[in-house]
Order: sequence, then structure tokens, then C-alpha cells
Amino acid sequence: MQIVEDVKYIGVDDITIDLFENQYPVSRGVTYNSYLILDESVAVLDTVDARKQKEWEGNLLTALAGRNVDYLVIHHLEPDHAGSIGRLMELFPDMTLVGNAKTFQMLPQFFELPSERKTVTVKEGDTLCLGKHTLTFLMAPMVHWPEVMVSYEEHDKILFSADAFGTFGVPEGEPEADWAEEAARYYFNIVGKYGAMVQTLLKKVSGLAIRTICPLHGPVLKDNLAPYLHLYQIWSSYQPEKEGVLVAYASIHGNTAKAAKKAAELLEKQGVSTRICDLSRTDVSVAVALAFRYDKMLLAASSYNAEVFPCMQNFLLHLKHNGYQNRRVGMIENGSWAPSAGRVMKSLLETMKNIELVEPLVTIKSTMKKENEEPLAQLVEAL
Repeated sequence: MQIVEDVKYIGVDDITIDLFENQYPVSRGVTYNSYLILDESVAVLDTVDARKQKEWEGNLLTALAGRNVDYLVIHHLEPDHAGSIGRLMELFPDMTLVGNAKTFQMLPQFFELPSERKTVTVKEGDTLCLGKHTLTFLMAPMVHWPEVMVSYEEHDKILFSADAFGTFGVPEGEPEADWAEEAARYYFNIVGKYGAMVQTLLKKVSGLAIRTICPLHGPVLKDNLAPYLHLYQIWSSYQPEKEGVLVAYASIHGNTAKAAKKAAELLEKQGVSTRICDLSRTDVSVAVALAFRYDKMLLAASSYNAEVFPCMQNFLLHLKHNGYQNRRVGMIENGSWAPSAGRVMKSLLETMKNIELVEPLVTIKSTMKKENEEPLAQLVEAL
């Protein structure tokens, strides 16, 4: 695919993979994006996962039409992007590797580098002139590995953004249609903990005239980039994207689910946007993204072995690990003889930053009864 004259997309779709990073379900697959600049000098910008090496190699050689590769720019060393570096070095032994100091510190952990291999180490603001195209390098550590950098191509005003602005899924049709759903799931589960670093990167690129964003996963973004930049600004500052309540429940026999659904019904009657999530059946990566996107959350969980039902604990641990903060949270607990879910949920939420626990904690013993209706209405009103 030609992005602009002399800049081509040579990446590949992977629709056979079931789990990205061996944990995130990808029913629509994932892309491994790689780019080629054909100028006086030829540069490949990142490779692909070894799973798709042969297909990518075919794309590359077709696009090269007999030319050699002068440079490989390594924006990110994670194997889904660097998995074919070894093969590219075999194909073009005179090629120069371009990376930063951290890149070359980590690279031997993945590949044996011949002692005579040519390298160029770049730092913040350094440039690589290919002819009419010049790349300016900006360091982006922990977005989401320490060696990550991005580059800005001045002639066509392209930002090669590494994992930033990436999504799960193989693009279909216009990217704007469903970009936010999969981009949010990708961002909050993979990059979300490093919001401060994303904010730093956004500040660095804010003064650039960007026409196109080329991430390492998902669609190439063109034309009106404002919606994508706006969402990244919100997400990386840990502010909610939507007003409303995520009602997330963990129910063993269905009685806790009934309480959660009753709460959602009361919220909706007050005109509050509400999303219900069954943590036993919804993948945790989806639940995490929803929690970050809404400004409030209502948790309902059964007690279990004097703790909390495991899928709720797993959900809260994922939120903690990904930096969940700045939200209001209410709780419903259920326990037939010694309710413990509320205590455990509270202890986990208190490890997170700027979480306001909304009272009252509603306690149900086995099933919802008339005496539970008033505390539940109070909790809904407080939220």
C-alpha cells in the first residue's frame, strides 16, 4: 500500500493468532506494521513478528523491486516488531541499523550481532537524511518499553508513532468507525500504566504539523487526526472519556447479578448512561478498558473463601497494574453467612490513586430483599 509517494506500507495481517502477547483475545486478529521509504537511500522502518516473516519478506522484496536496503530504523524492540531483524540482516548484510543507546543495549538479548555490523546511535532531535525525506527522532521511553522512540518525516509530515495510536484488529473500511473501541482496549491494557510518558510524547509532537500517523498496529491514520489526538490526551491524563457508570459484577449463582442489574435499572431511570459487565464472561481486557472510559463504577461481588469471587479480584488487580485512578466507585457485596467481598474490594481500591469510595456499602445476604432496596437506592443516588 502506498501511503504517499515513496513511502509504502509493507506490513502484514495476522488473523490466525488467538491471543496477543499470549493474554489478550484478538478475534479480529492484529496487524504488524512495517514501512518502507524509497529515496536516494532506502529505509525500512521496523520489521514484523516471526510468525509472519515470509509474507512480510515477500512484501518487502516486491516493493524494493531490486533495490537494496540502506537503513533499518528500529523504533521498538518487542518481538512482534523486531522478530524479523535477523532475517533482514541476512538479506542485506551491508545495511545500517538505526536505534538509540537503549536499543543497542537490548538488541543482543534478541539477536547475535556480527562485530562488523554497521550501526547509527541516535538521540533526541537527531536526524537521518535519506534524500528528500528526513527523519527526526524523538525518544519515547516506556511507551511502552524503555528503548521506544518515534520519528517524524518532515517532507510528507508523517509521524511513525511506534506502539502509540495502535489498535487490535485487522482494519476494515474506514478506521474512524470502530477505532476507539479497539484502540482503548489496546491502550489501557498495554500502555495505560505509562500515561505520564504518553503525555510527554504528546507534548513533544504537539508542535509538529502531522498529516499522517503510522503506528505499529492497526490502521494508518490520515486526514482529520484531531479525534485520535484528543482521545490520547484524555486517556493518558487518566480522565474519563464518558460520563456514566460501569456496573461490573462477579456472581456465583446469579443473585449478585440480579442486584447489579437492579442498580443499573435505577441508574438508567435517573438518565445515567450505564454499561453492565459480567466479569465471569467478559474478557478482563475489555472490562479494564470500559472502567477507564467511564467516570464512575459500581462493583457487585459475591464473597468467596472469606475473600472475593476470583474474577472480581482479577479485574481489580488488572486495574491496579494499569494505573486506574481519579474515579468514583460504589460497592455491593453478597455473602450468605460472612460477607467479605466488600472488605477485599475496598482494600484493593485503596491501593489506587484518587479513588473516591461512595457510601453506603450495600450488603446482601444470599438474595435481594425488601430491606436492601433503600440502601441500594441511596448508593445509586450517591453515585
